[in-house]
Amino acid sequence: MRPTPADWRLACRQLLAKLFAELAYEGVITPTHTGGGDYELPVPGGPHYRFRATRGAYGHWRIAPESLTPATDPLEFLTLAHDSLLGMAGDTTGHLLRELTATLSADVHLSSRALSAADLADLDYAELEGHQTGHPWLVANKGRLGFSATDATRYAPEARTAHRLPWLAAHREIAAYRAVPALADPDTLYRTELDAPVRAAFAETVRDAGRDPDDYLWLPVHPWQWDETISTLFAPQLAEGLLLPLPADDDLRLPQQSIRTLLNVSRPRRRTVKLPLSVLNTLVWRGLPTERTLAAPAVTGWIHHVRDNDPFLREDTRVVLLGETASVTVRHPYYDRLPGVPYQYRELLGCIWREPVGGYLDGGERARTLAALLQTDPQGRALTAELVHRSALPARVWLGHLMEALLPPLLHFLYRYGTVFSPHGENVIVVFDEQDVPVRLAVKDFVDDVNLSATPLPEHADLPPDVREVLLTEPADFLPQFIHSGLFVGVFRYLAPLCAEQLGVPEREFWSLVRETVLRHQRRFPELKPRYELFDLLTPRIGRLCLNRNRLHADGYRDRPGRPHAVVDGSVPNPLHLP
Repeated sequence: MRPTPADWRLACRQLLAKLFAELAYEGVITPTHTGGGDYELPVPGGPHYRFRATRGAYGHWRIAPESLTPATDPLEFLTLAHDSLLGMAGDTTGHLLRELTATLSADVHLSSRALSAADLADLDYAELEGHQTGHPWLVANKGRLGFSATDATRYAPEARTAHRLPWLAAHREIAAYRAVPALADPDTLYRTELDAPVRAAFAETVRDAGRDPDDYLWLPVHPWQWDETISTLFAPQLAEGLLLPLPADDDLRLPQQSIRTLLNVSRPRRRTVKLPLSVLNTLVWRGLPTERTLAAPAVTGWIHHVRDNDPFLREDTRVVLLGETASVTVRHPYYDRLPGVPYQYRELLGCIWREPVGGYLDGGERARTLAALLQTDPQGRALTAELVHRSALPARVWLGHLMEALLPPLLHFLYRYGTVFSPHGENVIVVFDEQDVPVRLAVKDFVDDVNLSATPLPEHADLPPDVREVLLTEPADFLPQFIHSGLFVGVFRYLAPLCAEQLGVPEREFWSLVRETVLRHQRRFPELKPRYELFDLLTPRIGRLCLNRNRLHADGYRDRPGRPHAVVDGSVPNPLHLP
């Protein structure tokens, strides 16, 4: 549907407000305070932008889009300010204009079909994913370089279109399978994921090609990846019969916010599949690294072992850890042997099967990603406000339940095991009871987003070698940064002002709730006091992670042999430091 001029102008105004807010937070621009809540940002050779803003925890900026004047076009601002004010190279600016335009197009599409907060609250986990507006911190959060406009209408989450997936048979000469012990035989996986007639059709297709089905592994492929990448870059293997196209299976799968992860909506108890997609989005190419894909089930086994042998995690928090229980990787015979090759060429073909959250829910429970709590409807009402209303609890009590659901499992893994997840809005899933009260936590994406303390700990003595080899390690004093940046800065920085505005809970009180939850957990385990100092969440300041600077300055759009790391530039006050 073609956007109206009014729709486009509104999306531009909202995106420019976000652009100013996030660049000011990261120290890329420095608006001048002109009194009260008013600010000004002059652009050399361009307009003097004026707007109203409030400041919050971690140095957060919240800019009122309706106050922006005299111009509201983020593309025009970028064109005028890229070198003089932002210090960006011309080539980076050109690519960023493309990403911002794609993001605006997606924003207009979302706003034209937006639901009320009440309707959002009624959606199930899979449906709600297609109504979310994307990463709250990254400005170009729906760039999806590689997608055409037609691709976006088919495969983007906001398209809300489920697809049958084509499959491939990959010869074991170039393919490898890994799984948790219960799925050690790939046929066990296929029996749970594919109906008997589909399995028979796959085997018959392989035999018709003059091959032995036992020599092949099966895996689904994203339709876009098949057309854009597999059919071209794997053309020799297709010609030689090392890869054999198989029919699509019967199940419909719906993309999540990450685009490459698809939920089975025909059989919700079947596993979610995570597939490589050679699209550049939110800083990285969305492929599947071979080594990490192979190691995913082993990492799941260790994380589950920790949970299952810890009574606090297993019984008190009942944390759900969505296991990456099986994987297939397919090596490219040339790219995988080429030193210095851009990393996206080493992440082309594979699959990770992940447990669905629905299989862990009790009767009456429902799941929503943490990011969903930041959603607002066209009237400005937040989904969080609707859930608090439905719970019939005072807002402060409801938020206390939210903190108790989220923080204790994350803190316990950090303090007891020197292990930290990256608890951003999509990796963290909140489980609610039948009254929409938060009751517990679910976490996903282990192999990509679990980090260990580089300081040796006794709890790591039994770490399997393959897990130790693949998990990233960080200095002990840096591990709390993952909770700060992923959860507190990446989600709570936006949730706190929403709660102040719509629930009547002042920001200072919000952060006091967070701090008190941390301190209460520490009091429960006094024997871990040295760990509270080793992994200190309550320091006066924390390093300022700068996600947008990665694109603007650190990496641009250059090819590189490994995935980029977020820039840390300066520091910001820590709202947990004082009650």
